Amino acid sequence: MTKKELALAVIERLKKAYPDAHCTLAYEDAWQLLISVRLAAQCRDERVDQITPLLYRRFPTVADLAVADPSEIEEIIRPCGLGHSKARDISKCMRVLHETYHDQVPSDFDELLSLPGVGRKSANLIMGDVFGKPAIVTDTHCIRICNLLGLVDHMKEPAKVERALWKIVPPEEGSDLCHRFVQHGREVCIARRPECGRCCLRDLCRHALEEGKHIPS
Repeated sequence: MTKKELALAVIERLKKAYPDAHCTLAYEDAWQLLISVRLAAQCRDERVDQITPLLYRRFPTVADLAVADPSEIEEIIRPCGLGHSKARDISKCMRVLHETYHDQVPSDFDELLSLPGVGRKSANLIMGDVFGKPAIVTDTHCIRICNLLGLVDHMKEPAKVERALWKIVPPEEGSDLCHRFVQHGREVCIARRPECGRCCLRDLCRHALEEGKHIPS
């Protein structure tokens, strides 16, 4: 089976297993998703979703955050960890959105990458979830599962995994596939304690076969 064939098989099985997979961060506007993704670095999504309503109650618009003192932002987001650097990035990003983009998040990938605190993961998430454009979000679940399945070979760097997946995943499937990787990684293919016996991909998993863990259907 080629990597493209494997990718298509994985896509179809995960579609059946997780038909409603979506971004687990709560947001109403694109700029809020930018903030949530920055806060989610080394922080659980559940914690982020507890903190962002407090932030938006105090600063309800891009313009409000653009003029806010970073220390005020930091005071609210501190429970998400790395408060100082995250507050600095949020402040700078909102200022650029306000001054350059009239409070709107740009739909161009390179322009998104130019925003303070926005990396490829954040930019791809915005492109896929907000603008409905082809996107591949290589988070830790995606990278780990792709290596286990053999979709990529011993790749750990997000950008390299992303480039490799672009070659084998249909563009229209990338965004949803990555959300399904997240859900599968949290519910079944759990790091260090995978539940291989109930995995819908177990007969495709290179790791399971190599380790003799394959359990027939």
